Amino acid sequence: MFDAYDRKINYLRVAVTDRCNLRCTYCMPEKGIELKSHAEILPYEKIVQVAAVAASMGIDKIRLTGGEPLVRKNIVFLVRALKALPGVSEVSMTSNGILLDSLAAELKQAGLDRLNISLDTLDQDKYRCITRNGDIEKALAGIVAAHQAGFRATKINMVLIPGFNDEDVESMKLFCRDNGLRLQRIHHYSLHDLKSVDSALAAERPLSCRECNRLRLTADGKLKPCLFSDLEFAIDFSDIGASLEKAVRAKPRHGVSCRNRENWQIGG
Repeated sequence: MFDAYDRKINYLRVAVTDRCNLRCTYCMPEKGIELKSHAEILPYEKIVQVAAVAASMGIDKIRLTGGEPLVRKNIVFLVRALKALPGVSEVSMTSNGILLDSLAAELKQAGLDRLNISLDTLDQDKYRCITRNGDIEKALAGIVAAHQAGFRATKINMVLIPGFNDEDVESMKLFCRDNGLRLQRIHHYSLHDLKSVDSALAAERPLSCRECNRLRLTADGKLKPCLFSDLEFAIDFSDIGASLEKAVRAKPRHGVSCRNRENWQIGG
């Protein structure tokens, strides 16, 4: 699929839940969030239906996000079902790693190709401050479990927070080098304003708009063509293909601002 600006759209990011077992300061408000009810969340069967049609139209890469995808029950079933779809060459996942210790082997056996694990620092106190309730030892155990399960070139997602963890970049680079990991630095930003992306520090993400090849499926069944836009489209399950085409055609040249959703509802 190509959008109106001749960008090839071949990557579908699927938020399987808006729930998370951490409360990261750059993702969730301290006061908490209003979660969707289970009835509002797309069942796995419908996610697979959308992915199957998308794959027939040129989507070949699928990434599972959240919230935290591993808090949703039977996530291994979804990985296996997506990996079996004709045309899908890669199924990956972004996780905070807290639950990977017990699930990494099953995910690998189900066909998960790659992992991105969120880890913004190696400092236990900073980690607890960023995540509000996180145990860094569980995240590190998840990274070890992923390696033992056979995942290679796992990316470590590090959100750069100027004045807080930017001094940790070098130690993170060494950690990744010594453990066969790849550091992916992410600019801290607000969805409310693309211009909030702080480019003072070198980072690999977010991509520039001209490079964007992504379409997003939210946990409650909306197609979102741009991270920094309020545009979204409910899926017509009587004609999924038309819904996908509509979302791709509507993808703007440049993102500006998203105010109708927050990070945990989109998955980055």
